[in-house]
This record gives sequence, structure tokens and C-alpha cells, in this order.
Amino acid sequence: MKHLNIVLIVLLCFSFSKLKSQQNMFLSTDKPAKCQNIRSGKFLRVDFPIDKWVMTVQDNTQTEYYNDGKDYIKSHLDFVDDCSYKVTVIGKSDEKNPIKLGEVMVNRIMETDRGFIKLTSEYNNKTSEFILSKVDEMN
Repeated sequence: MKHLNIVLIVLLCFSFSKLKSQQNMFLSTDKPAKCQNIRSGKFLRVDFPIDKWVMTVQDNTQTEYYNDGKDYIKSHLDFVDDCSYKVTVIGKSDEKNPIKLGEVMVNRIMETDRGFIKLTSEYNNKTSEFILSKVDEMN
């Protein structure tokens, strides 16, 4: 029982430190947020290895690559305002992926700092928050 308590405490500390480190990425938040940064470029999620997930955005088309780049989900972006946009799935390579063509997510950019973008995504009545790192411009 004592070992279980120690393991739980270590896991709790690790979870808190990971959350804290993501929050600390935003040291000098851009005022106002530079929402246009999401409109073009190559992006990584800070909580995923590069071989697990990479996203490109160009000409209102977002392509998410996963499975070491072997699979993708392609979406059309429709900007509602400067910092909010709808993501409509228009293609996918893996038919086993549960996401359906035509499904829509609503993304909102919450804040930016240098090349980091914190956003929320609403999908199937659930909201997720994640941080992207812009690693390349695409023109």
C-alpha cells in the first residue's frame, strides 16, 4: 500500500509539472493575439512527438499527418473572425479512422506567444485545449 501511495504522488507531481510547463510557454503573451499565424505554415503539437502528428495549413486547407506521415486528415478552414474558424473534414487516408467526412470542429485561438498558439477545439460537444508550435512558414 505504501508503494502505491508513492506511485500516485509521483504521477500527480508529474502531471502538475507537465501542465505547469505548458502554461509557462506563454511568458510574454502577444497583445492582441497574432491569430493570423494559424493561416499558413507547418505546426507541431507540443505534447506529441513529431512522428505522431504534424499539421500544415495553406490556402484555407489544413492537413494533419499522423502515423509517421503515412496517414492524413484533410480539412477546409472557414474563418468566422480573426481568431475563430470552422474546420470541415474533406478527406482522410485511413477509412478506419472514426472521423467522418463533413464533420465540423470549431477552433478558437486563445493566445499566442512568439511561435506558440494556444487554442480550443469544440467537437462532438467536447472542448479540448492544446498548444501548437509554428515551425515553418509556407507561402
